[in-house]
Amino acid sequence: MRKRLSRAVLGAAVVSLATLGLPAMAGPATAAEADRHQGKTERGVTDVVPAPVQAKADARANFSLSPHTVIRAGKGADQVAEYLRGLLRPATGYRLPVVSKSWGGPAISLELGHADQRVGTEGYQLKVTRDGVSLRANTTDGLFSGVQTLRQLLPSAIDAKTVQHRAWTVAGGSILDYPRFGYRGAMLDVARHFFAPDQVKAYIDQIAQYKINTLHLHLADDQGWRIEIKSWPRLATYGGQTQVGGGKGGYYTQEQYKDLVAYAASRHITVVPEIDMPGHTNAAQASYAELNCDGVAPPLRTDIEVGYSSLCINKDITYKFLDDVLREVSALTPGKYVNIGGDEAHATKPEDYLTFEKKVQPIVAKYGKLITGWHDIAKSQPPASAIPQFWGTDGVNADVAAAAARGNKILMSPANKAYLDMQYNKDSPLGLHWAGYVEVKDAYDWDPSTFLQGVSESQVAGVEAPLWSETLVTNDNIEYMAFPRLAGHAEIAWSPKATHNWDTYRVRLAKQGPRWTAQGIDFYRSPQVDWK
Repeated sequence: MRKRLSRAVLGAAVVSLATLGLPAMAGPATAAEADRHQGKTERGVTDVVPAPVQAKADARANFSLSPHTVIRAGKGADQVAEYLRGLLRPATGYRLPVVSKSWGGPAISLELGHADQRVGTEGYQLKVTRDGVSLRANTTDGLFSGVQTLRQLLPSAIDAKTVQHRAWTVAGGSILDYPRFGYRGAMLDVARHFFAPDQVKAYIDQIAQYKINTLHLHLADDQGWRIEIKSWPRLATYGGQTQVGGGKGGYYTQEQYKDLVAYAASRHITVVPEIDMPGHTNAAQASYAELNCDGVAPPLRTDIEVGYSSLCINKDITYKFLDDVLREVSALTPGKYVNIGGDEAHATKPEDYLTFEKKVQPIVAKYGKLITGWHDIAKSQPPASAIPQFWGTDGVNADVAAAAARGNKILMSPANKAYLDMQYNKDSPLGLHWAGYVEVKDAYDWDPSTFLQGVSESQVAGVEAPLWSETLVTNDNIEYMAFPRLAGHAEIAWSPKATHNWDTYRVRLAKQGPRWTAQGIDFYRSPQVDWK
């Protein structure tokens, strides 16, 4: 949970779960009404979020989709082309067939190769003329990023789920774009409250449109174990049966988890699974008594207290258990990283913590994975390939700075900026505020290359926006806390530092509102943004 709270505050947060609700969302209620609020100048190539590296608008070059438009997929571009077709068909009602040749008719062309060398592996070039749209990249990841930009050059009604009878004009101009950081992440806590596979898939679709390329799933904590481990079945069947505030909990079978990983991959997102250790382990210890030093299983917990649990550091069975868990999770996860947690291990003696890390980290390597973990792991001097995730608030951490000096890249998630579960203000119906209130401007107004003393631009792996779920139960809850702040974190991670400006960003952000309305996203209408 990355926090220290009084029991009174913790208890109040849990009790409030039964009565949590969201204020009714004002403003446009339909895609057509949303469009009327947008204005004719909204969809220029300079209005994109995240801001592109280069963008030049040309209103004389607008392209109109029609029933005759095709999507031309160059060699290797079929998957992205089919994805684009799936985005555009519901609202337009057009067939938009994916073809290998367009025969000179109106087309959206997706081409791999021969892109500007500056775009690298994730960037793209996009050109819109009266005759068609050309999207070029060096990789399918780059094409996919370009498609997300193309979506924003169409009216917001393009995101409607039913046919909208209207003209479909793509804003003219050209864009050359590539990311500032390679790691652009969002984290979803499915341990405090369990979210079913379809709920997670919905969030994947929402974050993909802002060029997020990593989904960190917090799969195990004190209140619930959420992934089937065949060699230790009670972890899921017993340890996964509850959640914060009570309720039935749940877990992913291995097949469901693999399906989630595959779905994320189809959106060019890599899943990083987290098994928190040696603390945040009560669900595991309740499931298997032998994981406790005294051999007695504690009861399951449904509160949101932290720092009380610890695996038994000196028992061989602890490392047999972790070997099995990491072996199975690694085999299910094609991505190169596994997150081993490591935070808030207050019940583990400092010397035991270091002993534990020295034993666990080689197990991750044994199964062909690299380590990520909360920044607390930095004090164990992990290998230079490990990525500590900074979640502090004051911009000073000697262990993390030392890790960066040794060659570790640091993932930036300062809690008072990047944590999506922090309340916007004192009247927010959801979230907590142990790290402070985080309004939209607060979430945007920081720089990962200067926030942490001793960590510079070249030492930053990227930015991740964690969403802890102590007070979140539904997808509406997720959306209300994530949007609009997630878009800002995505821009910080993707866009050039030189483009970072709150006054211009808030104008571009306001233009995302009608899109979220069309998508059914229940976002927070911050008074800091003119959503009209």
